[in-house]
Amino acid sequence: PAFSDLGDGWTRETDTFDTFMESSWYYARFCSPNYDKGMLDPAAANYWLPVDQYIGGIEHAILHLLYARFFHKLLRDVGLVNSPEPFKQLLTQGMVLADTYYRDDEKGGKVWIAPADVIVERDEKGHAVGAVHKEDGLPVIAGGVTKMSKSKNNGIDPQSIIDAHGADTVRLFMMFAAPPEQSLEWSDSAVEGAHRFLKRLWRLVNEQVAGGAAPALDASSLSDAQKGLRRKTHETITKVSDDISRRLTFNTAIAAVMELLNDVSRQNDEEPQTRAARQEALEAAVVMLAPIVPHICHTLWEALGHKGPVVDAHWPVADESAMVRSEIQVVLQVNGKVRAKADVPADISKADLEALALGNENVMRFTEGATVRKVIVVPGKLVNVVAN
Repeated sequence: PAFSDLGDGWTRETDTFDTFMESSWYYARFCSPNYDKGMLDPAAANYWLPVDQYIGGIEHAILHLLYARFFHKLLRDVGLVNSPEPFKQLLTQGMVLADTYYRDDEKGGKVWIAPADVIVERDEKGHAVGAVHKEDGLPVIAGGVTKMSKSKNNGIDPQSIIDAHGADTVRLFMMFAAPPEQSLEWSDSAVEGAHRFLKRLWRLVNEQVAGGAAPALDASSLSDAQKGLRRKTHETITKVSDDISRRLTFNTAIAAVMELLNDVSRQNDEEPQTRAARQEALEAAVVMLAPIVPHICHTLWEALGHKGPVVDAHWPVADESAMVRSEIQVVLQVNGKVRAKADVPADISKADLEALALGNENVMRFTEGATVRKVIVVPGKLVNVVAN
């Protein structure tokens, strides 16, 4: 107080550091926000740091991140932290893009018009051929697709989409439309596609529930089709777990669940073990989608017979034994071009695989009159017959 109070109503300004100085070590201070004996509590900082995942825009790459690394190394040199870098992993998310429209004003400037106030005219193939203002029906100029901004007046109010389709639809669209590090182009039709997928998920679960409680799964008594669905379930668990936790590619995680639901749709008989395998697949799908579309998954999880909320459910763990294949599909090539595919035992020998390829009708047709020079066998994948 004595330092800042100069008397006669004057107070010394003590907040004199540049903004970049103050914003370069906030993550470290978060570890001990109430510590009053110094900048950081070293014990707390070293317990929590470095940050596991940093998410920030690309504009931080040449300013904030450089400063943060510089100050972190400074903090290390004075003994406040012991890690060499502030962040373990960096994700720079892309921008959300949207169409822009404008009119020229009398002074040669542009008056930007919100997409919601524009009617786009399309030809019979759906291609945009013009645009007019909703109020006066007069033409507006398309300014192309660019990032949403106040200056271009091309922001989309998500509330109208939420009112029409629900918050889960908006969340699903934004996570599925593009990898997080790439720009996302807003599309009303894609939003509708996300809504259709959620309705399909809802229908599949309710069809399953309508059949009554599913029996316990007996892995030893499954038919080939039932084993195939169970294998797809656990392959999907493996992929989605890696996509979300390591790769941060939420769009491919969602795509994998969509593929799983395609298989669920095909297994539509009411055999007891089909229903059991389908129950396992749907439960896994609901849990894996819950971080992205939590509201619908909360309801569907209860519908599937669980009393606790889905947010408390354990993440599914892949069963390695379920993913073992008795048969695999191999590609048969002639001079590097695919000429056939064949389903073979998973443990087939190289010699038998070579013999199978040479005896294949299509392979024989494309090597007729030629001399086989070499047969390249890649176990579990392909056979390439080189002939001339």
